Amino acid sequence: MKAYRLPRGGAGIESLARVERPEPSKPGHRQVLVKVRACSLNFRDLSIVRGSYRMPVRDNVIPLSDGAGEVAEVGAGVTNVKAGDRVAGNFFQRWPSGDPVPDAHASALGGSIDGMLAEYALLEEEGVVKIPPHLSLEEGATLPCAAVTVWHAMMEHAKLKAGDTVLLQGTGGVSIFGLQFARAMGIAAIITSSSDEKLKRAKALGAAHGINYKTTPDWDKAAIEFTGGRGVDQVVEVGGAATLTRSFHAIRVGGKITLIGGLSGGASELNPGLIFARRANVQGISVGSTQMFNAMNRAIEVNAIRPVIDKVFDFADTPEAYRHMASGAHFGKIVIRVG
Repeated sequence: MKAYRLPRGGAGIESLARVERPEPSKPGHRQVLVKVRACSLNFRDLSIVRGSYRMPVRDNVIPLSDGAGEVAEVGAGVTNVKAGDRVAGNFFQRWPSGDPVPDAHASALGGSIDGMLAEYALLEEEGVVKIPPHLSLEEGATLPCAAVTVWHAMMEHAKLKAGDTVLLQGTGGVSIFGLQFARAMGIAAIITSSSDEKLKRAKALGAAHGINYKTTPDWDKAAIEFTGGRGVDQVVEVGGAATLTRSFHAIRVGGKITLIGGLSGGASELNPGLIFARRANVQGISVGSTQMFNAMNRAIEVNAIRPVIDKVFDFADTPEAYRHMASGAHFGKIVIRVG
């Protein structure tokens, strides 16, 4: 089968090698063989090739956590899916439900174990979900990391409800999915970007307010003003060191900050006074369980949500897809068509 291989973390985009690999062996007990049709990129994938990812990466790994396709064959004991079902893989192959297990990252696709950037993937039964029937396989491939992460942040951690306000940073996959979930559930979404054009597109998707953080560097004050001085109920924090302090200033007393990334680098120092001043609830999360994925898919189906795809690349153009993500020009998700 055709696949891509990354010799080691930090080797760079140019090191991605298109290779021929043996097809996976027949699925064992409670395993599922998936014929992959599409994959999508996340900032994590860029961090891995750059060498800035915080978790270990296996040498010669097949990259990418996100992919969707059809079940080709199932092993003994599999009851949740059957041959022909359209499925996506869960980011963590061994986190079915409840609190994350201590070794969850040992089953993270495209890092600790082989990922989805290949014609076939051998997955665990508890690590696959059926994608909503109204979505294409390319759309389904965008869900496992970005969508589940922000669902976890907004619905599981912050427990947002209609009438609440969330602040979403940037217009990448996480924030655009968050905007779509907010609109479907009656939650007011404030979104930030350095591009007025991207803010215009975000407003067309339902953003209640847009803030250009280049022309309005005090975006925390702008968020407070928009909420009539109260502050937002939650910030989905993807920036890290450069944005965390302002996130504390943007939330209401008793508000929540959900840490899901650090695009500007890890914060070297945190003033505890910021937590006390806002009685803040701060939690770091990492994607989510298969149970969360299924709950999210039910909401996507009921509300007929369609993922926002920025651009689709052919399999042979995979390095160019990485470069497009590195440019920061994308709005929504970047997809790679397999086959």
